[in-house]
Amino acid sequence: MDKPDVATPAERWTRIDDYLGGVRRRLRSSRQRQRQRTEPEAPRAMLSTIPFAALIGVLAMLMVAIAVTAWPPSQPEFPLRTAERELGTAPPGWFEKAKKEFR
Repeated sequence: MDKPDVATPAERWTRIDDYLGGVRRRLRSSRQRQRQRTEPEAPRAMLSTIPFAALIGVLAMLMVAIAVTAWPPSQPEFPLRTAERELGTAPPGWFEKAKKEFR
């Protein structure tokens, strides 16, 4: 009883030539597909240049807006305080004055 779905050893794909034929056919068909590709007759500005220019414009406006808001506002100059006395020394009687203030 022969089983029709089982291949005989001679029909198996064990030879390298059987594999290379399929690879050659695939390469040939891919080359034909590449030749069939066509480019548009002229580049369309609506699809390439205008969106790019609009994006650059929006990013430039965003950069200017961030720079303007981040710029520090003008503030008046305050005069520097000069030390009235030498640091680390206290006038005589300062401790007694402090005691009176906290009573």
